[in-house]
Amino acid sequence: NHLFGTSEAAMNIFGFGQSAEIDIVLNDAETRKKAEHKSEDGKKDRFFLFYDGETVSGKVSVTLKYPGKRLEHNGIRIEFIGQIELYYDRGNHHEFVSLEKDLARPGELTQSQTFDFEFTHVEKPYESYTGQNVKLRYFLRATIGRRLSDISKELDLVIHTLSTYPELNSSLKMEVGIEDCLHIEFEYNKSKYHLKDVIVGKIYFSLVRVKIRHMEIDIVKRESSGTGPNVFHENDTIAKYEIMDGAPVRGESIPIRLFLAGYEMTPTMKDVNKKFSVRFYLNLVLIDEEERRYFKQQEIILWRKGDIIGKSMSHQAAIASQRFSDTCQSGELTEPDKYSEDE
Repeated sequence: NHLFGTSEAAMNIFGFGQSAEIDIVLNDAETRKKAEHKSEDGKKDRFFLFYDGETVSGKVSVTLKYPGKRLEHNGIRIEFIGQIELYYDRGNHHEFVSLEKDLARPGELTQSQTFDFEFTHVEKPYESYTGQNVKLRYFLRATIGRRLSDISKELDLVIHTLSTYPELNSSLKMEVGIEDCLHIEFEYNKSKYHLKDVIVGKIYFSLVRVKIRHMEIDIVKRESSGTGPNVFHENDTIAKYEIMDGAPVRGESIPIRLFLAGYEMTPTMKDVNKKFSVRFYLNLVLIDEEERRYFKQQEIILWRKGDIIGKSMSHQAAIASQRFSDTCQSGELTEPDKYSEDE
């Protein structure tokens, strides 16, 4: 290549291109559990899993691409960042955790080098989440400061928030109906479920004067994101559970057993950093022979059960438990209105 070609060597002479590579390796990469997490494009990948209060430590390796050639830099650093990105406001990241450690002062590297880092007992208050309009992510970012353009590398981590068993977990009981046409009593065994729980319940028909053709329970996820005029609501039906196909008769009682483990769900999230919420509802849907739909919606609280037992988790579980009980204060149940008819 002639002098002004775009070969890597030429780019390097003029200070363009990257003359070093960075890698971030966790100290416990061999033993740390990984969790599946969905990216924005819907693809699933596996990431190292952390919990609130856990230490994040490892090594940053800087490898010089051209041995013998010095690398001048304005300092080498590593950051641990937790941020929320609203898709309508891309490029404006809301950081709720931002920790930084300097690994090297400004100077030059004459050979490849490895630096140790440790972020001790890091607070990770929220669960990692990728939604339809919002993303909450945690990552490590190592950066070599350069005069023209920095060299950096990111490593995404997944955070799960754990809760202890809720002390108050009353059953859900409702009587709903359309006057002189349909009266139904339904009961679910509790109002708060962990992500691998089973919803057990029953539906009792005390008056049936409408010809019901089909009946199902849906689990609906409602994501609300943004603030002020830019608030977006997305409803997503996670599961459909057919209760009956055909006409019920008066006095009939139908049992319900809905296993949650088979569905992709997160814990309930309320007003996360004043940016977004994720709530879940049980939606009872009836369709009559004239294709009229009757439905009743009831919020349920979902929480993540800790599968780790040990001293190291006790402090973390206590924090998470406190957050969970605070979350549930606003989830008190009220007597529902009558059935709504959607023609």
